[in-house]
Amino acid sequence: MMVQTFIVILLIAVIAFAIYQTVLKFQKGGGCCGEHEQPPKSITVKDKNKAHYPYSIELNISGMTCSNCAKRVENALNTVDGVWAKVNFNQHSALVRMKQEVDVKLLCGMIAKAGYYAQQK
Repeated sequence: MMVQTFIVILLIAVIAFAIYQTVLKFQKGGGCCGEHEQPPKSITVKDKNKAHYPYSIELNISGMTCSNCAKRVENALNTVDGVWAKVNFNQHSALVRMKQEVDVKLLCGMIAKAGYYAQQK
């Protein structure tokens, strides 16, 4: 009898938690990484003269589900010295301009730290 009571209480707690989470999702919206939150602040590149960036590569990005994801990837790349990146969420890609050649593994590693996956096109 004691075990059955415990199981019933446990089931009620699980159901109550599930209902609570569902209500929160409807109130605040679903989504991945905060698509209903303020977007992350952009890390802007001061030098936007394309002539200063003789090297470029395109990367395929996996795991982006909203524009906030794209901004996080762009910010991660733009923290690399001498890099100016522009992420296209619709194409799940990034155009990375570089003042000097940068190892693709470093760029993909920065994207991985942000929580996404990248590979060169």
